[in-house]
Amino acid sequence: MTVQFGVFVPQGWRMDLVEIEDPVEQYEAMTHVAKVAEDSGGYDSIWLYDHFHTVPEPTMNSVFECWMATAGLSRDTSSIKIGQMVTCNGYRNPALLTKMASTADVMSNGRLLFGLGAGWYEHEWRAYGYGFPEVPVRMRAFKEACEIIHRMWAEDDVVFDGEFYKLDKPINEPKGIQKPHPSFWIGGGGEKVTLKLVARWGDACNVGGDVERLKHKFEVLKGHCEDAGRDYEEIIRSTSINVYLLEDGEDPAEATKEARGSKSYEEYSQQYMVGTAGEISERLQPLVEAGVNYFITYMPRVAYDSTPVQHFAKAVIPEFA
Repeated sequence: MTVQFGVFVPQGWRMDLVEIEDPVEQYEAMTHVAKVAEDSGGYDSIWLYDHFHTVPEPTMNSVFECWMATAGLSRDTSSIKIGQMVTCNGYRNPALLTKMASTADVMSNGRLLFGLGAGWYEHEWRAYGYGFPEVPVRMRAFKEACEIIHRMWAEDDVVFDGEFYKLDKPINEPKGIQKPHPSFWIGGGGEKVTLKLVARWGDACNVGGDVERLKHKFEVLKGHCEDAGRDYEEIIRSTSINVYLLEDGEDPAEATKEARGSKSYEEYSQQYMVGTAGEISERLQPLVEAGVNYFITYMPRVAYDSTPVQHFAKAVIPEFA
């Protein structure tokens, strides 16, 4: 499988719209980056986070809601795919979420990538009144949700009597445009639950970490696929990366000064791949050899200057075609 690439649009969650005051202009900045990515011809997809408050700590700044933005971007663009990395299961009933996703797939003419995860941002959960169940509880609910979502796409008259969710023949029409259903991306690297759910229900996974961790997680996934009678190679294996793309000859510390704020260059370079197109390509190659066949890229400050999105599409992505 050819290695593919997606890119996050500036949504506010990572404090990436704070230099724009007008919320309409903030949304337009997000749309602009989406269109730049689409027009570049290099990216397979654009991505959104499902969060309500900023990181690294909650601040009184704009963060656009994920599924409303998914719907908006599905009409603002025409060919690029649109995904969520990843929808928090605890924020929406999974039956309703399936209905939302099916609608978004129709609105985008079959371009939805549907990402789901168990959720983790405690402050956000509590602020919006969801409580914050312990990890085992969240994972049991997540497991039920994956089955519900998949069955509501594949079946009619679904009846489900679970610990967390109870369904009595919800009607999900239209079920979407993609056949057999929208692409289902499951986020997380948990070996006992999450990767097993990928093997059973998922079309793609998203796993973080270094080369050795990725190798290990993919081997675990392969084992779960064997147990489930699933072809491991049909599952997209993605990871998310932070990239600061330098022009040839740029000084890394000077170039990243505005993006890193109070962080030292040493600290920033632990969180971001900083380098020229050739250097970034070299750093991605071992991840490909570990089993990654899809990269979801975050680049800072593209709300104010989308040039890096274009540069990455022209200088890095072709190296993996």
